[in-house]
Amino acid sequence: MLYHLLYPLKDIFFAFNIFRYITFRAAGASITAFLISLALGPLVIRLLARFKIGETIRREHVKGIYPLHKQKAGTPTMGGIFILASIIVSCLLWADLTNRYILLVLISITWLGLVGFIDDYIKLMNKNKRGISAATKFAGQILLGILVGIILLFDANIGTRLDIPFFKNLIIDLGAFYILFTTLVIVGASNAVNLTDGLDGLAIGCVSIVALTYGAMSYVAGNIKFANYLFINYIPGTGELSIFCAAMVGAGMGFLWFNAYPASVFMGDVGALALGGAIGVVAACIKKELLLVVVGGIFVIEAFSVLLQVASYKFRRKRIFLMAPLHHHLQMKGWSESKIVVRFWIIAIVLALFSLATLKLR
Repeated sequence: MLYHLLYPLKDIFFAFNIFRYITFRAAGASITAFLISLALGPLVIRLLARFKIGETIRREHVKGIYPLHKQKAGTPTMGGIFILASIIVSCLLWADLTNRYILLVLISITWLGLVGFIDDYIKLMNKNKRGISAATKFAGQILLGILVGIILLFDANIGTRLDIPFFKNLIIDLGAFYILFTTLVIVGASNAVNLTDGLDGLAIGCVSIVALTYGAMSYVAGNIKFANYLFINYIPGTGELSIFCAAMVGAGMGFLWFNAYPASVFMGDVGALALGGAIGVVAACIKKELLLVVVGGIFVIEAFSVLLQVASYKFRRKRIFLMAPLHHHLQMKGWSESKIVVRFWIIAIVLALFSLATLKLR
């Protein structure tokens, strides 16, 4: 909105020309999202507390760490509402709303936020940890993945080829299977972030690091000079996605203000599913889907630990971890919650730096 209102005034006063620059608008989006998140946080937390929309901790589900988590019972959840509101409002203010990639990612985060909201709402109404069925939740995510895949399949700027890290001449064309691959990326990212959301500040801190990394990569992919220099796919218009990623970082930092240990609010599925899926959409738009495995390494490890645990118990009747996901296993090994969170953040930062380095190592 600000871009469309103020940038045309550059002919009247040259200073408005600054709205032309993505870097300036990305910084503005990040600060705006942070301030909106800080402003909305106390209001949303009070409303959630008033309506008793709090976390339910069931002893039979977390019996190994119940003494460590029982004090979290009743903590307001669904705080992801003000994360998404901050991101969306900030993007509406600072982004180019005629950009199809911005519109696609805003629709995606809203859709997945709605799926997560319904899941959280049913959990609260039933007063347990069961929300909508897994099949229904997956259906909502898969439908979005298919729609995004179809849109990108027919986007002349994107195509169906995969960008392979470390290789500049290796080409893999997925053809029609690109839709399935895109769906897998979006659904996988959405659920991986949701599984990681189990300790105060863990998921939102890692999401912010990943979003910052993809913001930088979006800017590079949308800049023909940087893209040609680094031998990566130049995709016109995707630089605008750095504004969305910057808004995600700002909103995430604002939420972390209230979610840091001991948390005053949890994001719930409304936040986790939407943020993870949005990162997957951004990765697909800039052709950095495979790199998401590295950038979001924490999410991959957390999700993989759950898959290993389930498979091991199903086929061997034995558990690999004391409890899955991995962060709960470490808790049961005696690690403090804050130590786990900070160390996972450190790993996420190292993986982000390594991922950025791969842009040159080709």
